[in-house]
Amino acid sequence: MKKSILLLFAIIACTTISKAQKVFSADYASQADVKVYVVKYESQCDLKVYKVKYESQAGNNDGKWFFTDYASQAKKKIYFVDYESQADLKIYFVDYESQAGWKNSSKKSLLY
Repeated sequence: MKKSILLLFAIIACTTISKAQKVFSADYASQADVKVYVVKYESQCDLKVYKVKYESQAGNNDGKWFFTDYASQAKKKIYFVDYESQADLKIYFVDYESQAGWKNSSKKSLLY
């Protein structure tokens, strides 16, 4: 019985930890916390990003992003730059939630 309760608690804890981050796409670089460049190939990225559909899935810094309508709703404001050399962070959009995550963990602090 104790093992069942402990297992249930672990599952609930993991579910709440593995959520997404709320981001807002700014119109100008000066409004952004982080400048982001979308790379063509997964091997070039710092972070693999999966766009979640619902705000309720938002939470931690794990590559699962929810794009908000207003800057005040977001944890981080990002600006998409035109050139890789302008970026603080290089991302690659993935098709499945399970693919999201950091490839270069030294850049994690940019989104905390």
